[in-house]
Amino acid sequence: MSQNDDDQKTNELGYGTTGHSWDGIEEWNNPMPKWWVWTFWATVVWGILYTIAYPAWPLIERATPGILGQSTRADVAADIAAVNERNASLNEALAGIDLTTLADDADLHGYAVNKGRSVFLNNCSQCHGAGAAGVQAAGYPNLLDDAWLWGGQIDEIAYTVSHGIRNEQSLDARWSEMPAFGEILGEEEIAGVVQYVRQISGQEHEAALAAAGAETFLNECASCHGEQGMGDQSLGAPNLTDAIWLYGGSVETLTETVVNARFGVMPAWNEEFRGANGLTDAEINAVAAYVHQLGGGQ
Repeated sequence: MSQNDDDQKTNELGYGTTGHSWDGIEEWNNPMPKWWVWTFWATVVWGILYTIAYPAWPLIERATPGILGQSTRADVAADIAAVNERNASLNEALAGIDLTTLADDADLHGYAVNKGRSVFLNNCSQCHGAGAAGVQAAGYPNLLDDAWLWGGQIDEIAYTVSHGIRNEQSLDARWSEMPAFGEILGEEEIAGVVQYVRQISGQEHEAALAAAGAETFLNECASCHGEQGMGDQSLGAPNLTDAIWLYGGSVETLTETVVNARFGVMPAWNEEFRGANGLTDAEINAVAAYVHQLGGGQ
């Protein structure tokens, strides 16, 4: 049978075949059901009307706004404004409170911790991690332990958040600077100091080098870290006798620290210094309360 004969075949409804055949099974060219056709055209009409009424077609700088002027961004902004209005009295109280007394007000403290968690996740977790455990390799401190360079009291945490560390935004930023001893000490002196620091921190060390490094430490390092190496929070000098290290306590990382020094920077988060991207006093106090209650606050 020829292809033309197949095309001329008709079924009981009078429709021919499509010309397709699979293993002798032919496909009738029946029309789509009317309900399906009407549904299809209804969706086409709906799609056209939707793109006219709502933001839809991308342009160079924005999308077409739609004749209804609907904006999900505006909806979110309105929701935020409504929440802020409801919490205005709490935020006002939180902004002006003496943080050392915050724990005495259970309701306000609970609000501060919950608010602070959101502030932390939005602004601080990128460096300190979502769980606040920090990233040692990058020098981002763990906020869960008891080692604080400038103090872990709740008001001290708030000050650090507000003014930051070694930045050029706030004149009151926390500031300390360790010399790059690679330009001051010889290789043997540096190796001795490294072994001495490992000794006082309870790590494996070379005793002979550590003994020689003790004198170098007293002459060059004790003015900031103390004669016992226990640090000085007022100077931001870390305690070298514990097992908590900002950049790591291996021979390699300690040598890098002594030779080239470290100079980590934290931005000042107060809106006075960051403008619209900064935090309000209430947000700063809230995030201080959140960090303080994580377990490492003093």
